[in-house]
Amino acid sequence: MPAATVDAHDPRWTETGARWTDRVAGALADLASRDGADPVVVEHIGSTAVPGLAAKPIIDLQVRTTPLPSEAAPAGALGPLGFSIERGARPDSPGVYRDNPRPGADPDPEKYRKRLLTRPGVGAEPPVILHVRRLDSPFAAYVVAFRDWLREDPAEAAAYEATKRSLAARHADADDYDDYTRDKTAFLDAAQARMERWLADRDVSDTGLG
Repeated sequence: MPAATVDAHDPRWTETGARWTDRVAGALADLASRDGADPVVVEHIGSTAVPGLAAKPIIDLQVRTTPLPSEAAPAGALGPLGFSIERGARPDSPGVYRDNPRPGADPDPEKYRKRLLTRPGVGAEPPVILHVRRLDSPFAAYVVAFRDWLREDPAEAAAYEATKRSLAARHADADDYDDYTRDKTAFLDAAQARMERWLADRDVSDTGLG
């Protein structure tokens, strides 16, 4: 999938994300019925899931289930919806076959294996990227926490947007996301401690102790 510009937030992204979440969940219903399998959780993640945040006009979805299905399972179920397995531009393309552990997270490599599927944009419908991760993936939990943090903190969302716009301009002529993705990690690393403080404060508040 080629690189894209960072666009002003489109309110329709929320509706589009919800619609594709429902479609993917329906198509993968059989995975949830496997003997011994955990439920399939489908979520709208990424910048298009944060109201007001500028983003590349691509809908990111996350599927969480255990065990991690073979490539054939989601490809077969989602093929009729236009999805296909993504191979990445290079053998070490970040986020295609596995996620990189975040600082301080459980380093068990098995928990970071993943499948990546993409659906090209059709007409006014934006492209969709589908990340299939294990239910116990620390990275899967991280992307949901990061999304929720940006939803709750407009200042952090604005800082993230400024970083993405700068990196998008720097990598405007790139044929793929790899260099953009690697450079964006520097912001995520710097923001990690601030997000963790927010999570800790939220958890205390949820217990009624805050």
